[in-house]
Amino acid sequence: MAYTLLPLIAATALVAAPALAQRDPAYAAARAAGQVGEQADGYLGVVGGGADVRAIVSNINIQRKAAYTRSAAEQGVAVDQFAFTSGCNLVAQTKPGEKYRAPDGSWQTRGAGAPVRDSRCV
Repeated sequence: MAYTLLPLIAATALVAAPALAQRDPAYAAARAAGQVGEQADGYLGVVGGGADVRAIVSNINIQRKAAYTRSAAEQGVAVDQFAFTSGCNLVAQTKPGEKYRAPDGSWQTRGAGAPVRDSRCV
């Protein structure tokens, strides 16, 4: 898969993706508790927790997929490319203490420094 268009869609992804995570109290609590984390594919992942956390993540990911699909069509790029660029940006935007999935597949807790991101992230 060619990621040569990533710089062109990065600005759109920065604007579109954060608005997708509806920061209701249950989501905010799950994020603060380290039960959910950002992934480079543009979707939230479940780090721990029960069915309620999985339902929150599923709902947000459905919303993200719909938004990525619309934005990718507008940009003339593949949905997976748009989602990946969004994921790179969302991982970069995590705050200290929040979880993210590192390129090796492990869940990491963001420290004071930059998170470890996929080498294809711009």
